[in-house]
Amino acid sequence: MQRSVGIVETRIAVIPLAPQGFLLENGGTLKQLQVAYEGYGTLSADKRNVIFICHALSGDSHVAGYHTLEDKHPGWWDDMVGPGKGIDTNRYYVICANILGGCKGTTGPGSNDPSTGTPYGSRFPAITIRDIVRVHHMLLNHLGIQHLHAVVGGSFGGMQVLEWSILFPDFVDHCICIASAASLSAQALAFDVVGREVITSDPDWAGGDYYGTGKLPSDGLAAARMIGHITYLSPEIMNAKFGRRKRSLQAPEGFQTLFEVESYLQYQGEKFVERFDSNSYLHITHAMDAYDLAEQYGDLPSAFRDVRARFLVVALSSDWLFPPEQSLEIANALTRAGKRVSYCLIKAPTGHDAFLVDIGHLSRTIRSFLCPSNEAAGSPCPDVGRPADYDHISAMLRPASRVLDLGCGDGTLLSLLLACQQTTGRGVDINLDNLISALDKGLDVFHADIDEDLSIIPDNAYDYVVLSQTLQVVRKPREVLHEILRIAREGIVSFPNFGCWMNRLKFGFSGRMPKSRELPFEWYDTPNIHLATLEDFIRLCQSDGIQTARVIPIADSFIGKVFIRFGLWNLGAERVLVRIARQ
Repeated sequence: MQRSVGIVETRIAVIPLAPQGFLLENGGTLKQLQVAYEGYGTLSADKRNVIFICHALSGDSHVAGYHTLEDKHPGWWDDMVGPGKGIDTNRYYVICANILGGCKGTTGPGSNDPSTGTPYGSRFPAITIRDIVRVHHMLLNHLGIQHLHAVVGGSFGGMQVLEWSILFPDFVDHCICIASAASLSAQALAFDVVGREVITSDPDWAGGDYYGTGKLPSDGLAAARMIGHITYLSPEIMNAKFGRRKRSLQAPEGFQTLFEVESYLQYQGEKFVERFDSNSYLHITHAMDAYDLAEQYGDLPSAFRDVRARFLVVALSSDWLFPPEQSLEIANALTRAGKRVSYCLIKAPTGHDAFLVDIGHLSRTIRSFLCPSNEAAGSPCPDVGRPADYDHISAMLRPASRVLDLGCGDGTLLSLLLACQQTTGRGVDINLDNLISALDKGLDVFHADIDEDLSIIPDNAYDYVVLSQTLQVVRKPREVLHEILRIAREGIVSFPNFGCWMNRLKFGFSGRMPKSRELPFEWYDTPNIHLATLEDFIRLCQSDGIQTARVIPIADSFIGKVFIRFGLWNLGAERVLVRIARQ
């Protein structure tokens, strides 16, 4: 139990209801309502250190810790939740509750209907994700909690996170939506449809009224789980774990095979039947299928119009059930709605289940987002210790302007601009470690390739775009310059000047590619793929109708400064800073 929350208990809260009961979105009514939940950590005196975790389809309230000393299996996200972990229970009070319609203590189809004294079964009303979130909001109010530091969820839980941000915008400060979507794809819908079909085709389902018959639709539920479980794994991990390997067993019966993958899926189905209820599976998947924010609000940006929480949207690279494109769609819609949002793509080979099992980078990302250790907001503008280039960039910006920093690195420049010029904005970088460092400064960041992904950023979304010492590493510099001036009225571009006297001298005398502080790499090991001179850049701008509003040559050497003083900028400048604008 090292770094665990230890022994925990599932509690049941009976929620007080008005005389008419709990009115569901689709018109049904529940006369009684109870919710199963678990809590970890210590609630602060002001009750504002609460993080609420929304579980996925087959999850429950037991997110961390152990129920008994003999318990061999901790909660379903024990690697993430606990002392010193991504969601740190030394700092936060963490709550997770079973959802409405579930089968782990919260009111669902297997609960007793107070009007009959027998399980609801087929009489349990249809539920929606909004109903689920409303019930959890009622639970928190019942517990005396009026505010959340964050709400976190993956997959179906991520849909609940989206609904929290929309339905209760003043209740939540931070939202973390992992491997989810604003609506299911046709492929995901198809898997759910088939899963429900095999359950309802089981003779023992009995129209949903199998409680008390001594029989369960176990075959149907096991088959549904087998179908669903295939979607949680990537083709790569399926091939690595099983391939076409066979078991060393006696000859199979009928159409059974000896393949290991068949045995694995059968095991998953059997274990699922032991802990889940078929009617709950039907109701929950139906609620998930019906969720469609764009349809409900006209488009996604309109759905997020009133959101106030700061968002972190996380995608998983090998997830084909909720592919990265759907997470990016959410992040882009939040951007278009003018909201604070960061987007990260976690490289993980295990498919949709990666947020449960491959949590190294995810844990660091969540931790930095929830509690920045070096937050730039409110920091004083430093008097010394910053590069001269940054001073020039800062001086070019209007105070309180909106800035997009392409190739932001660890966010040092954005932090400086925030402190000195009170700017707002976002960084873009392709390196996840850089983005985590920027998140740790309290900045908003996008995990993206400058050459490929700038189209996700709306026209005129920023006042300035900064491309600092990055132009030489992009594959399509010309296209990037035009994208900069689509996104903002002005751009600020800096790059190492290959025409500097030192480079000419070294190349002329040695006949080899020069190395310098600005260009510190060997020719065979350099990220710089487009080395240019100041003159090259100016001529490109002229040919493409781009205005060079201001050019600042920068040199650290005495000789370089002399050349610049006499107007020989292309010869003296070691680095160049250019403010560009639309004609």
